[in-house]
Amino acid sequence: MASVIFLIFFTLIEKNVLLTNHSPQLYDKHKISFNAFPDDGLSVVAAEPWFKVKVQVIQQYLQSFVAQAAGSVDEIIFVDLFAGSGLYCSGYQREIFAAPSLACLSLGLPISRWIFCESEPEAFSVLKVRVNKYFRDQNVLLQEGKQRDMLDKFRYYIPPSKGGHKVASLCLIDPFSFDIEFDFIEKLAAMGFSFIIPYTFPLNEKVNHTFYLDTQRSKLTSYLRNLDALKDIQSNASFYKRLVQTHQRNMLSLGLHVSVSHHKLESRMMDVPTYAMGFFSKQFLAKAIQKDIQTTTSQQFQLFS
Repeated sequence: MASVIFLIFFTLIEKNVLLTNHSPQLYDKHKISFNAFPDDGLSVVAAEPWFKVKVQVIQQYLQSFVAQAAGSVDEIIFVDLFAGSGLYCSGYQREIFAAPSLACLSLGLPISRWIFCESEPEAFSVLKVRVNKYFRDQNVLLQEGKQRDMLDKFRYYIPPSKGGHKVASLCLIDPFSFDIEFDFIEKLAAMGFSFIIPYTFPLNEKVNHTFYLDTQRSKLTSYLRNLDALKDIQSNASFYKRLVQTHQRNMLSLGLHVSVSHHKLESRMMDVPTYAMGFFSKQFLAKAIQKDIQTTTSQQFQLFS
């Protein structure tokens, strides 16, 4: 009884919301589809149309990961480090569709726990409302706070693979910025996490490579650790190419298998013709995940020769 009281107290103090379901029921994915969420009058994040395709690709990566992991582990846990409010909208008519957090929940996958992190109080409150409304039957843990403060919470809520009990943890890192330190990713990798990382961030005439290399240099250094590969950059396209390559090499240095897909991009926010999305894992072969993605989407491109 005392342990139950402690857990409730801990949850309230940390401003977390734990929605538990100890029986492994799957959410009925026909209840609400990826692009059928209604306008609930709460805040949504404005997005360009290509965001919708990006969310669908993230769904495909998660489905492939679950298919690979299901036969070899006892638990699958999905973490979204930048969950936002849960919904996007695009166009003059405000077409509403799910952000990765709610979109992945709607798939009805055999995932034992979902952990959604959000640092902005308003977005966190809205996400809480939407998860309670549409996915109360799922085991969802909402964590409010900065990502760098999540390590102890992950250690508390995510069991390590031990003895005969194996756990596969997949972390989506999609901040649409450089608001993630590589040191933090390294610590998650040491805990056995696999990763999905879309390499998407504002990159255009106003927010260009010189802006990142000058005004945002400190943040970029935390993201990449070393900026030597970004010397003598002359264009946004070269900046993007070298940044992605450098980050992937850093992930390789952690002992992770690496696989990357490339997707067509028509955007005013990102001045590059395609964007990259990476999958990284020690537990699972990244090339097998990549093969699944290539067979389920028609928008795979080889970005660089």
